[in-house]
Amino acid sequence: MTRLTRMLLAVPLAAVVAGAYVLLAWAGPSDADNDRDADRPAPVAALADRGLEIVDRFEAPGGLTGYAATFQGRPMAIYLTPDGEHALLGTLVDSDGTDLTAEPLERIVSGPKNDDAWDQLADSTWVRDGDEDAERIVYELTDPNCPYCNQFWQTARPWVEAGDVQIRHVMVGILKADSVPKAATIVAADDPSTALERHERNYADGGITAADDIPESARDKITANNDLMSALGYFATPTILYRDANGEIAVKQGMPRGDEIEQILGPKP
Repeated sequence: MTRLTRMLLAVPLAAVVAGAYVLLAWAGPSDADNDRDADRPAPVAALADRGLEIVDRFEAPGGLTGYAATFQGRPMAIYLTPDGEHALLGTLVDSDGTDLTAEPLERIVSGPKNDDAWDQLADSTWVRDGDEDAERIVYELTDPNCPYCNQFWQTARPWVEAGDVQIRHVMVGILKADSVPKAATIVAADDPSTALERHERNYADGGITAADDIPESARDKITANNDLMSALGYFATPTILYRDANGEIAVKQGMPRGDEIEQILGPKP
């Protein structure tokens, strides 16, 4: 057992994933994990024991060996040093600052996952925002109490009102005690799209008021959306799925900034 392995087994491991620190809790290895670990370098096996799912190995520069992995559905890269005794978690860049980690993670982990997520969100309960015949479709996990969801709603108005984009809001309730009642009130409305618009336009004043007689079926739909969000490994609102310039499904968690807006919504009308 290497010194690094002993350290990993002895203390919690924090990793930066999409701008957030994630604590990797020890869950204990299964028998299947132990069988696989026999063929892995000790530092990589130790990370698998800490809860990372090792998906595949990939080539990396500088004598490093890359491993694509996930933790609670979120992709991350492991880089094994040439001596096989140490491993790093994070993003690898070259002398020009070019990200060398995004492509293998997208190819090995995110691409297939994103396709599956798109199909599952399409089958979930969502509220349409925009022309039903809009050429571009975007899925968004939206909590009614999320200020960044409202900010994205405001930002997207030119695209939506021009009929270029349809945003399908998969309503969830994760932020506050009244998030589920508010989300359920929206999906249970006679016209959910109008209810969502009324909520977003009045967000600064508290938005929609939760109904007193919310159907249990509406609450169940929000609970199912919450469960789907967790199962897909998404942890922030808004989480936005869209097709990039190559037609591939991409994911943005959090409020898009700068050029990300047009990457998601297309050229501004």
